[in-house]
Amino acid sequence: MSSIRKYINKIGLNPPRVLILGFGALILIGTLLLNLPIATKTGESIGLVNSFFTSASAVCVTGLVVVNTADYWSLFGQITILILIQMGGLGFMTMATIVALLVGKKITLKERLVIKEQLNQKTISGLVRLTKYVILSTFIMEGIGAILLSTRFIPKYGTIKGIWFSIFHAISAFCNAGFDIIGESMVPFVGDYVINLTLCLLIIIGGLGFSVYIDISKNRSFKRLSLHSKLVISITIILIFIGMIIFYSIEQNNPDTLLNFSRGEKVLSAFFQSVVTRTAGFNSVDTSMLYDTTAFIMIILMFVGGSPGSTAGGVKTTTFGTIILATLSVIRGDKDVVVFKKRLNQNIINRSLAIVSIGLTLILAVSVILTITEDANFLDVLFETTSAFGTVGLSRGITSNLSDIGKITIALTMYAGRVGALTMAFAFAQKKNQYPYRYSEGNIMVG
Repeated sequence: MSSIRKYINKIGLNPPRVLILGFGALILIGTLLLNLPIATKTGESIGLVNSFFTSASAVCVTGLVVVNTADYWSLFGQITILILIQMGGLGFMTMATIVALLVGKKITLKERLVIKEQLNQKTISGLVRLTKYVILSTFIMEGIGAILLSTRFIPKYGTIKGIWFSIFHAISAFCNAGFDIIGESMVPFVGDYVINLTLCLLIIIGGLGFSVYIDISKNRSFKRLSLHSKLVISITIILIFIGMIIFYSIEQNNPDTLLNFSRGEKVLSAFFQSVVTRTAGFNSVDTSMLYDTTAFIMIILMFVGGSPGSTAGGVKTTTFGTIILATLSVIRGDKDVVVFKKRLNQNIINRSLAIVSIGLTLILAVSVILTITEDANFLDVLFETTSAFGTVGLSRGITSNLSDIGKITIALTMYAGRVGALTMAFAFAQKKNQYPYRYSEGNIMVG
């Protein structure tokens, strides 16, 4: 035992490593459970590759599926998927904290550091209180969402099935997972305002980030909010309405998507698709029939994703906003990057550049691999890969036809997208000694 402890200390399980290993362990546990014959309606095991893919998709709150969730998985399988979604959305350390608080165990400093990394906080001050708030607010919002959804699901599917559908989709929406047990996602409810707006609200709230909720609850005026909250809210609103306008403008005359809808249904569908595209994965129209231009715009939205410290994936809204603001400041010739009368630190700009660069590199590398292993056109492959990295869950219809190599590659991409590419880089990067001097400055030509 002493030799094991020495080895653990030697490899240095820093918070990023604990985080990625924790999510990895959760995926493996889910793989074993979903591989059991009891998890399927046919009573036959789905196989390790498919169970691994589904578990990764659930834990990473993505929503990509190799089989129809409603038709293939038994109640045991669906409950397992839902638990994995909830644990993946809240984070395994948050769930571990729930257990610790229930049994009266103290939260150690190392555990607080991991929670800090998971919730994307700057300090460890008040982390346990924040975790309690996250847990309580999550269950309250999911509960309210389930009640609203039940007003439509119970009349349509009956009491027991309607309640189960309401709970499942409320959790799936808030955690930005996109899993559905209807069988056709939200296509049957394309014109239902209650279903669409409830899901959108849950998705938006889940994608804002837990620290933003606290800020809003304390400071009810936009002017008094922190710079982070202001930027998150502003960029979220801008992206939602830009996406909606573009989707409506391009798809309104598409006979396979919006053409045959009323004007109200077209606007509702465009709004719903804009919201879910950035990270949720539901769909109210057939995404495989979208025009290529719309699909490419959706790829950009999926790459951006939600906000830091939330249940969403992608490079995050604040990262995207920082890059845009930095670019504009260079164009204007400004010395500093300023937003809401605050100057952004250069480290934030450098970190944003690193996140976007790593994300683009990963997406392009995976896309190239899939063009070799899969029989699909490049746009569909790029769409699938970006959806996996952004933990979105939308697909152009190629997921179920992926080869085993393709499924494993996409599953690993979902994993990287959920824990964060930069977090993985920090976890395994070797720290170099910091020397008390700087090299002389050199100049190069760029652009």
